[in-house]
Amino acid sequence: MPKVTLIYGSPSKKSTSAKILTYLDNRLKEAGVDTRWISVRDFPAEDLLHANFESAEIRQSVNWIEESDAVVIATPVYKASYTGLLKSYLDLLPQTALASKAVLPIAVGGSPAHLLVIDYALKPILYALGARAICGGVYGLDSQVTSHADESVSFEESFQRRLDSSVDEVLDLVQNKVTQTI
Repeated sequence: MPKVTLIYGSPSKKSTSAKILTYLDNRLKEAGVDTRWISVRDFPAEDLLHANFESAEIRQSVNWIEESDAVVIATPVYKASYTGLLKSYLDLLPQTALASKAVLPIAVGGSPAHLLVIDYALKPILYALGARAICGGVYGLDSQVTSHADESVSFEESFQRRLDSSVDEVLDLVQNKVTQTI
């Protein structure tokens, strides 16, 4: 069974990024993928601030990533880049943490002005961590995501299509990888 780790890079407990990851998580599970969440905000602040590579929580998350066939990283856009919280976590990953994995970066911002945040801010660090199969990525606007009273979420049609296309790309990559290793 393919494994995908979902990394949530927002300092907020509930954000648009979390809603998007939850949607992707459900899509992946429906396709028979085993998923695990890493919520960077839940790590002890001291471990992130003091680069505690020996932290049990950090080491467990690294193990999850190493066991995964793919990694999805979602972050809000802060100051024209991904969050500092996510950067602190990525700095703790081994140099080859994302090698041999499909990686899907997702960023959510308040305006189209930050459309290139994935290409100019996020992809370079993913590449530095060994990722070579980086999916195109999805940039969305907060306004393209609607939360409902029953806690369900809906997406603007073009954003929904881009999300679904990205999930399909990840599924193709991980299912082919699993098939190739059998």
